Amino acid sequence: MERLLKIIRSRYFLAAFAILLEFGQLLVVFILLYKYFLPITIMGWIFHFGVLLYLLNRDEIPEFKLPWLIILFLLPVIGAFVFMLLSSNETSKKATERYERASLELKPYRRQTGAIGALREQDPEAYAQACYLYSAAAMPCYGNSKTAYYPLGEAFFAALLDDLAKAEHYIFMEYFIVQEGQMWDAIHAVLKEKAARGVSVYVMYDDFGCMVTLPEHYYRHLCAEGIHCILSNKFTPVLSHIHNNRDHRKITVVDGKVGYTGGINLADEYINAYEKHGHWKDTAVRIEGEAVRNLTMLFLASWNTQSRDPVDFAPYLEAPMEPVEGRGYVIPFGDGPEPLYRDTIGKNVYLNMIHGAKDYLFITTPYLICDHELLSALRLAAKKGVDVRLITPHIPDKKTVFLMTRSNYRVLIQDGVKIYEYTPGFIHAKSFVCDDRFAVCGTINLDYRSLVHHFECGAWMYDTDCIGEMKADFLATAARSQIVTVEQSRMRGWQRLLAELMKVFSPLL
Repeated sequence: MERLLKIIRSRYFLAAFAILLEFGQLLVVFILLYKYFLPITIMGWIFHFGVLLYLLNRDEIPEFKLPWLIILFLLPVIGAFVFMLLSSNETSKKATERYERASLELKPYRRQTGAIGALREQDPEAYAQACYLYSAAAMPCYGNSKTAYYPLGEAFFAALLDDLAKAEHYIFMEYFIVQEGQMWDAIHAVLKEKAARGVSVYVMYDDFGCMVTLPEHYYRHLCAEGIHCILSNKFTPVLSHIHNNRDHRKITVVDGKVGYTGGINLADEYINAYEKHGHWKDTAVRIEGEAVRNLTMLFLASWNTQSRDPVDFAPYLEAPMEPVEGRGYVIPFGDGPEPLYRDTIGKNVYLNMIHGAKDYLFITTPYLICDHELLSALRLAAKKGVDVRLITPHIPDKKTVFLMTRSNYRVLIQDGVKIYEYTPGFIHAKSFVCDDRFAVCGTINLDYRSLVHHFECGAWMYDTDCIGEMKADFLATAARSQIVTVEQSRMRGWQRLLAELMKVFSPLL
């Protein structure tokens, strides 16, 4: 009873109740007008067919159109009304204007570097992928950078604390989830101390992601300590598609010299300080050198898009970079919803790697709920003789999502893809490793929410030292996992039916 009362009093419950109430009011008014006022009825049907034509001609993947067509068929007129309210994936007009202004100010700092010419001579395929990232994401290619890979949150946490303690000028942190506990308390103490010493500390956290992990006005507490803090995608109890556009990025930048990204949020389960879903396996990459500039630009663009108090880019991007000797090439990049990003960049980076794989392709992902194009690409790669292996969790964090993930196993396994489930617990890492040449480590899951709706980021790497470490970690993790056979991938009838129904509507969720 006490737990139920706590849930009812929570901000999450109250916000959800307010949205449902608003939707109900709009629906009742619409139904009454439609039922008892003939001109409204006629206009409603005209509106319905107009929406249907718009949907059929909309530039979207078929998987997105199908569930809306079902809704429009089952709920004529009302379905069209719901579609117009919730179908858009675009950010708010105000956020779009701020982002465009930030992008214009960043343009002088986004010039392609001399590394692209050297990459062209070394590997034309890598050059093509680097060109795509510059064209679609405006992210230059860098040499003169070092990378380090962390196979667990505990190793990342220790390295992060050490780098934060060395900060002399500024710290940028952008995370989806922050939760008070052993991990955040230690980081918070360093940030507070650095702010008191005159270091500029900027923190962004996603309001939706932290709705149940932080007090409602926690950012004010940080601001009172001298830490610049804002909410990303501030959640308001208003019916809107905007709440789909969550900031799922994980970025830390220290003095423009060192940067981090990967799957690890700032909460205790990510460092196994307590057991949530068995052993929590997650990864991150540390970048040192010129390539950190891309992470700096990503953070600054996010800050000026979300904040009413924009920062001047010049002090952070015009400071000279100390030369760093490193092997290979690195391109940290961002992805996000329309119209800020015209391409599904994360998906296309993954597709480029899948199609280009010749020897092997190793993937770790917590979810496997992707569209037909990605699934077909994985199956085609396996049929061509590429050693395609995936590691997913054995202990899920969301049972319904896990059911949808498992529903994709059978067709992949039948075509030669090897699928492992991480027996000790939950694997949250999102990484691709290919042919000892290419790798991506970042925040981008293989699901519609990451590939279409969220703000995401990652680090594309070519021929860097940490690629070997990522491959070795994958093989070691696979050795601790259980391989899934065709027989084990079979599902009961009701499970298959439920999974297929959920998969139909997954692009909308």
